[in-house]
Order: sequence, then C-alpha cells, then structure tokens
Amino acid sequence: MARTTEPATGDYWNHNTHYHGLVLRAMPRGCREALDVGCGDGLLVRRLAGRAGHVTGIDSSAEMIAAARKESGGLANVDFIESDLLACDLPAEGYDFVCSVAAIHHMDFTAALTAMRDAVRPGGSLVVIGLARNGSFQERLRGSVGLPAHRFHHWRNRARAGDPAAPIADPEMTWGEVRDEALRILPGARYERLALWRYMVSWHKPAR
Repeated sequence: MARTTEPATGDYWNHNTHYHGLVLRAMPRGCREALDVGCGDGLLVRRLAGRAGHVTGIDSSAEMIAAARKESGGLANVDFIESDLLACDLPAEGYDFVCSVAAIHHMDFTAALTAMRDAVRPGGSLVVIGLARNGSFQERLRGSVGLPAHRFHHWRNRARAGDPAAPIADPEMTWGEVRDEALRILPGARYERLALWRYMVSWHKPAR
C-alpha cells in the first residue's frame, strides 16, 4: 500500500527530506526531549521542534552546524552540538525520541546504533532512515523498482528540489547486513525497505 511521506511543511525536497514525514509520525506524543543524529542544516530539527519540548541536533560537520544555527535562530527550543556521535557524551536514556536520516552510513553502524539505542528513555522511540548498497542480484532488481518512484516524486517536487551540500559517502553495508545487525541490536525492531533507495528501522524501547 502506498504511503504518504511528504512532510507537512515546505522548504526543499530530496530523497532524504521525502521521508521526514515518517520520522515525524513516529515521534511519541508528549515528547520532552528529542535528538536528531547527523542533523545537517537542521531542517528536520526545525520540523521536530513544533512537536517536542526541546530538540538537539548533532553533526560532525562544522559547516552544517553553522548553517543549522543560522537557519534555526528564531527557535528557542533547539540547540546544536558539533561533534561526532561516538565522541559525544550523551546522557544515558536522556531522550524520548532519537532519530537519524541518511547519516549512519558515515559512522560505524554497530557502535552508532548502539549509542542511539542507549540514549532512548524507557518507553521512548528510535527511528533510523538510511542508505545501503546492493549486495546481490535480487537487491539490485528490487532497487530498480525505485526508478519510477524517483521520477514521479522528482517531477512532482521539481520546484523545490534542493540539496544542503552535506558531506556524502557511499554505504558499505548491504540491505541484508543492515537488517540483520539492526534487528540484533534492537530486539523487536521493524525493518522496512523504502521506495527511494532508503530503509527505515523503527524501535520502541520497552518501558520499565
């Protein structure tokens, strides 16, 4: 069944921002503290800020953090940290919601996903949208299904297509490797492959 994924607000569109709507809908109600890992120019942070008491964005790129602070200057409930996730002393179980979009393939997947998991409070949620590489003919064949979706959405959003010029890297893990490792680290998580060459891992941390 087709899913409506465009966020409610405007700004620019690309394959990553296309899935911001999924992230927003995964945020628990009454969210006090949210964390966006690999926040880039802060677009998702600004969208989360309307639904959370406070949102923190973290990114290792000084240029992206500078852009995020500039674009988010009018919001009192956001802040940004320039740091690598694994070098940052995040509060254990300090966030009701942790998310990351198109960033985890820049990091050690196991270490980064574990750090995000440990930052979620009991009863909170974690959502990761990421990229993977094709490791088999079947994966390449499945990836080809994304071409019609790409053409349609790119045409539909051509007037606001944009790219924040964030650092890029090719993913090393295959779709299957991502799925298996994510489900090992996050028991009970849901893995879903999305149309525009992305996957989503969603997990709810059991309440104590």
